[in-house]
Amino acid sequence: MTLPATREPRWQSWRRRALTIPAVVGLAVLAWALLPLWLPVMAVLDIAGPQRALGTRLRLTAMVLTYLNCEVLGLVGAGSIWLWTLAGRLTGPAGYVAAHAVLQRWWTSLLFSAGRRLLGLRVQVQGGELAQAGPFLLLVRHSSAADTLIAAAVVANPHKIVLRYVLKRELMVDPCLDVVGQRLPNAFVLRGGRRSADEVAAVAGLARDLDAHSAVLIYPESTRFSQEKRTLAIQALRAKGRDELADLAQAMPAVLPPKTAGVLALMDAAPGTDVVFLDHAGLELEGGLAALWRGELMGRTLRVRLRRIAAAEIPPTQRELWLYQQWRACDAFVRAQLQEAP
Repeated sequence: MTLPATREPRWQSWRRRALTIPAVVGLAVLAWALLPLWLPVMAVLDIAGPQRALGTRLRLTAMVLTYLNCEVLGLVGAGSIWLWTLAGRLTGPAGYVAAHAVLQRWWTSLLFSAGRRLLGLRVQVQGGELAQAGPFLLLVRHSSAADTLIAAAVVANPHKIVLRYVLKRELMVDPCLDVVGQRLPNAFVLRGGRRSADEVAAVAGLARDLDAHSAVLIYPESTRFSQEKRTLAIQALRAKGRDELADLAQAMPAVLPPKTAGVLALMDAAPGTDVVFLDHAGLELEGGLAALWRGELMGRTLRVRLRRIAAAEIPPTQRELWLYQQWRACDAFVRAQLQEAP
């Protein structure tokens, strides 16, 4: 396994980190220092305001604290690995990646477990055994900021699969994700059409040298679902004369139509590789932060289903249409689960 090439000048990375790392560490220190002041305030708000579950605001506060702690500990861990391995010189690229993969598994496990307990989530997984061994391409529905943790919790961590993520460049504002993520074989891509050929090439590059312990994760929808985004995406398909795909997308009310360029580039770069779909429902939150503050996520059931399509079953032509048809199965699953909620 080779380390990804940094696609931005090193000075840009360090300039960004000079702002984001002190900011996160400062927020963590401030949060703990002011704990005796704002903890009673959250308790009073829990008593006075409407909430779905007992202690909603206190639980959310604990979740924020957990996240900040994980950020600081993750940065300490990444710094320790860098020092102990002399930036990978003592272990070689494969050992350097393996060390950061262990750190990533710890980080995601802690955050997911904390979120599950604090929010009172129930988790049901169907087909988890289908992702026991790579190589495969993992296509994940994108509905919330927790989607990365879901894939880690049900695929990467239990089976020790190193997931190579396709992530939006904006996520580099998270310093732990920035530092550790760029030491692992991930692609941070710019959205919006700029340098689109370069972005697709970077995504395709993740499919090189996949083995039994690795997979590539991509979000075909590219962004989190909303009805407004869905309407705009369907309009964009019709504007391009893709009426057949627009009609298929119109029949999928619970998901965004998949963007096919990255997925097809991965399939071309890794011929003969299985595709695994990770469908999930239960963490949708249309009301945004206000709904979260009211505790609308509390006590939810997260339902996850994995489907593995053998490479031999994927048609050699009309794969774009095939992808849309597979995404209809995801839409049907989501709608069925939402009808059964919570």
